[in-house]
Amino acid sequence: MRDILDSVAAGDLSPSEAEARLRGYATTGAGRFDAGRESRTGVPEAILVDGKTASEVVDLAVTAVETTGRAFCTRVDRTTAETVTDHLDDDWPETTVDYDDRAQTLVAHTPAFDVPALDADVGVVTAGTADAAAAGEAATTVSEMGARVTRVSDVGVAGLHRLLDALDGLREMDVLVVAAGREGALPTVLAGLVDVPIIGLPVASGYGHGGEGEAALLGMLQSCAPITVVNVGAGYAAGVQAGLVARSVDSARSGPEA
Repeated sequence: MRDILDSVAAGDLSPSEAEARLRGYATTGAGRFDAGRESRTGVPEAILVDGKTASEVVDLAVTAVETTGRAFCTRVDRTTAETVTDHLDDDWPETTVDYDDRAQTLVAHTPAFDVPALDADVGVVTAGTADAAAAGEAATTVSEMGARVTRVSDVGVAGLHRLLDALDGLREMDVLVVAAGREGALPTVLAGLVDVPIIGLPVASGYGHGGEGEAALLGMLQSCAPITVVNVGAGYAAGVQAGLVARSVDSARSGPEA
């Protein structure tokens, strides 16, 4: 503790970073940022932008960069992304900011931040183009957890030959995140063809009754082939689950017997 206090007194450590080290979180005007989540659970803390004002997102993002060297935001509209980027450019001018307009994710890294590198491969698969946003959120999450990501797009069951053409590559993955809307059939079909864990990611697409992801969710939950399922549109949750599997794979490959 004395070292932390001395660092604050010398100006080498900000009060927010000192609080984060001592308590595991940093208190801001927008809430408490869990700066210790990744070291505690292996999962990067994400800032969900939905329901927050732009100033609250900025407050949390700046605190995230200050305390961990990274800010990871989900469900970010373009206007908020520009606001956050402008503030980070002013406060942390050497920080790189990447915004994915389709996935609505924003990731900022300081030069000193090192993304983990896992010896594991995660496939992120979509049934159709409408599933790209949720799948993109999952892919960004997996990348931030350090696994290699392979994207396989538009291989839904309406044209099964498209999936069969991609099957060899999918069988080489260590875990698959499979995003599908409508009736959500793709994860079930794929689970009957590969020997790797599958995380079903239902997407809110389709017509009429069940078209907001309900049919896809229920279809995946009732899958006759064993899969794991997250909530509708929960790309972050799917990415986290895949990332945790990837961490276990990496640990097994780099262990004493590797």
